[in-house]
Amino acid sequence: MTGLGAVFRPQLPPERLREVARLADESGLEELWLWEDCFREGGLSTAAAALAWTERVRIGVGLLPVPLRNVAITAMEVATLHRMFPGGRAIVGVGHGVQDWMGQVGARVESPLMLLREHLAALRALLRGERVSVDGRYVKLDDVALDWPPEAAVPVLAGATGPRTLRLTGEAADGTILHAGTPPDGVRRARQLIDEGRESADRTDPHEVAVYLLTATGPDATARLRAELVAEGLDSVPDLGVAGDAGAVAKAVQRLAEAGADTVILQPTGDEPDPEGFVRFVGEEVRGLVA
Repeated sequence: MTGLGAVFRPQLPPERLREVARLADESGLEELWLWEDCFREGGLSTAAAALAWTERVRIGVGLLPVPLRNVAITAMEVATLHRMFPGGRAIVGVGHGVQDWMGQVGARVESPLMLLREHLAALRALLRGERVSVDGRYVKLDDVALDWPPEAAVPVLAGATGPRTLRLTGEAADGTILHAGTPPDGVRRARQLIDEGRESADRTDPHEVAVYLLTATGPDATARLRAELVAEGLDSVPDLGVAGDAGAVAKAVQRLAEAGADTVILQPTGDEPDPEGFVRFVGEEVRGLVA
């Protein structure tokens, strides 16, 4: 069955998260996703709160910008979440981050690809409980091991858009997150590139692909979707986003699943008038129509 999630967008104030998380937990959704967008809300602090407020739903962070985070701190926080909330309820993805934002805080690097490669290797090793020493271009660790590593394996996902990063996620991550500018044909192409990376690393373990789907419902859905696509410069991309009722949304989800997505995360428009209602709509109306 295709996994289904929804996004709590950080355009909302953090105090709105509790009710949205509660509704996600009660509505039948598998996953509620959070963003660490500059300069709005911290991804891991909101994830910890959402996990504490819920019993069942998985909470994803997609994604943590690696230029902002020392890999040892990332490993410590991810391990802590998994020990406090076992059963795989926490999902964490890392990525390049928006380069303009990274420049604003003095964290932009010359080779984002190399940084992500080094960060993924070190993070996955630390979460496996290994003692790590590495003297990389960006990641430097001297005999570092977690005192409290996760008690079970922790998949690390990575966000990707370009061909080189997609191949890297196949090689060095446990899953890939695709942004909402990815139509079904883009998912197919991403799967090919990911598989090329997996083949180069002789990996045969499962590799989840999650993709965001820009979604609007309600009487003004088409206008809101169109406005967001125009604002993002994506209005010329065919088969992108969906506006309509639960049946229309479910068909769009199915198209992405047929293209190779394991999980589809419905992303409301930034001006969604009823975030709580959106989560209820996804969990109670769309979920039952998605195979």
